[in-house]
Amino acid sequence: MPSPQVLPRYDDHTRMNHWVLALLFFAAALSGLAFFHPSLFFFTLFFGGGEWTRILHPYFGLLMALSFLGIFIRLHRDNKMSPADRAWLDKAGEMLQGNKSNMPPVGKYNAGQKIVFWLMTASLATLVLTGVLFWHAWFPDFPIGLRRLGVLLHALSAVVLVLTVIIHIYAAIWVKGTLRAMTRGTVSPAWAQAHHPLWHREVTGQDRH
Repeated sequence: MPSPQVLPRYDDHTRMNHWVLALLFFAAALSGLAFFHPSLFFFTLFFGGGEWTRILHPYFGLLMALSFLGIFIRLHRDNKMSPADRAWLDKAGEMLQGNKSNMPPVGKYNAGQKIVFWLMTASLATLVLTGVLFWHAWFPDFPIGLRRLGVLLHALSAVVLVLTVIIHIYAAIWVKGTLRAMTRGTVSPAWAQAHHPLWHREVTGQDRH
């Protein structure tokens, strides 16, 4: 049962999964960016040079995808889009301008968070599928035209994922009290009531009265 001071939002396994995923994301992103443009090749210094970076990058990516699978299994039900999310999106412009008073009440996640979740899901799935096409150590027989298409889609998906993660991090910092959910696993009742009132009612049992 939640205490009057804090409400449980994420259990230990989910938080550990999240931070392992975050570390693997930075490893995969930096090692991939090293080959994205010559000006970024210096990132290979973090991984033992160009050859080791080329070897390690696909393994970082595969482990990142497997780690995200754990998050997906835990959270995908809470991130299903609903008709109520359309009303939230219609008001999103007002929220960005600082006017939160007219925002429709939301559950555990708002529509913006759900979009971030599904963008991550789609971009990671595309990265894995396209990465296989030019992972020469294990898959050497794909036609060159298919590999070239895979490289293009891989790069585009990587850009989408990086931008989505930047938005995710910015939002977590922008909304005061959010980082606590992934560091301590709890949030204050005031935070829950202000940002996720329907979820607040659910976890406190108010929706049963």
